[in-house]
Amino acid sequence: MLDVEAALAWARAEVGDIPKDAAKEIEMHASTKYVTVKRIREIEKVTDHETAALVEALAEASGSGGAYVHFGATSSDILDTALALQMKAGLQIVQKKLDTLEGVLIELSKKYRASIMIGRTHGQHALPMTLGMKFAVWLREVGRHIERVNQCSNRLLVGKMSGAIGTMAGLGKNALRIQELVMRHLGLRADDVTSQIVQRDRHAELVCTFAILASSLDKFATEIRNLQRPEIDELAEPFQEGKQVGSSAMPQKRNPWRSENISSLAKIERSLVGPALESVVTWHERDLSQSASERFVIPESFILTDHMLNSMIRILTGLRVNERQMSANLIRFKEPLMSESIMTALVNKGMARHEAHKLLRELVSRSKAENKPFSETLAMNPIVAGYLSKDEIEAALDPQRYLGASEKLVDTAIERAMAERRARGLA
Repeated sequence: MLDVEAALAWARAEVGDIPKDAAKEIEMHASTKYVTVKRIREIEKVTDHETAALVEALAEASGSGGAYVHFGATSSDILDTALALQMKAGLQIVQKKLDTLEGVLIELSKKYRASIMIGRTHGQHALPMTLGMKFAVWLREVGRHIERVNQCSNRLLVGKMSGAIGTMAGLGKNALRIQELVMRHLGLRADDVTSQIVQRDRHAELVCTFAILASSLDKFATEIRNLQRPEIDELAEPFQEGKQVGSSAMPQKRNPWRSENISSLAKIERSLVGPALESVVTWHERDLSQSASERFVIPESFILTDHMLNSMIRILTGLRVNERQMSANLIRFKEPLMSESIMTALVNKGMARHEAHKLLRELVSRSKAENKPFSETLAMNPIVAGYLSKDEIEAALDPQRYLGASEKLVDTAIERAMAERRARGLA
């Protein structure tokens, strides 16, 4: 807020509205070294107005120049512009961590590009895939979040110096120039037109964007939690052997608590969307119905996002990948997993697709009921044998031959992410 008051004084001096010596006095004393929180609180006890208290404290500290503090401005000019400065600093932190997360996912996608595993839908085994492809899906999702945050920033980081109601009447004939100078000095864009406040659709967009990001982090965390279950045991959070304690009661436990923490905090992040959207609505040119709630919603949204990003980067950087168990799970369940591959082979040999689908549903059920390998049930079926040889059945049951364009898709995702990083000035 002091930075904004100083910028206003400087700009008014630049256009000749106030003496330059007065502006220098204000700029020199617009610091918590001279304007202490303690003094502001003392004044606020009397004025019952936070901005008026800051203005009076700055005027006291600025000597004769104090006569021009806050000249032509209204509280929202200072509060909204100061909030934009805070959000700008916060977004720089979030953007840097999103870049880091993207970089970690690029390396994981590369490393596990060809690492075969079971793909699952509805919690059930579906088809073989690669772990690299799972990470590539996450990679591009993070890329979209980076794009969303950057686009949102362009709309969000604006300030105003337009006075009460937004008409600029109190700033006189040089009003537009003053606003332009203030915002350029602070490194913000000037809002093109406002009421007494910057419109809260901008802030609501940020909170919604962070909530979507939180949901993706929640999704990643949930997948890690699921794959860390002992009966699956394919991925696991980092665990410090000999130091970290999983449970105070059960020595064998290695709980995915960081992932659970992300999922827990994502619930709060999403809950902030409602109040942020409610804050878009104001009476006439301004009221205070959004003021109190956004002082919780906006900082909390940043803090939660920052913490979840820290946690996800830490989890993925030290992620334990059990390729041996991925392979063991695949081998154990590979035959019914490959029923689509068999169906494709049958259709390629001339069988109608719907007939092949119906037949294979029956054969999978028979295999399970008779507790026989699916390959044996297939080989004994005269219809299947009429279309496919034993070698063709065996080939169709090989998961390595049914990965489609998985590796190419991973490569493409990495290439696009790298191109976007170069465009952002990253190596």
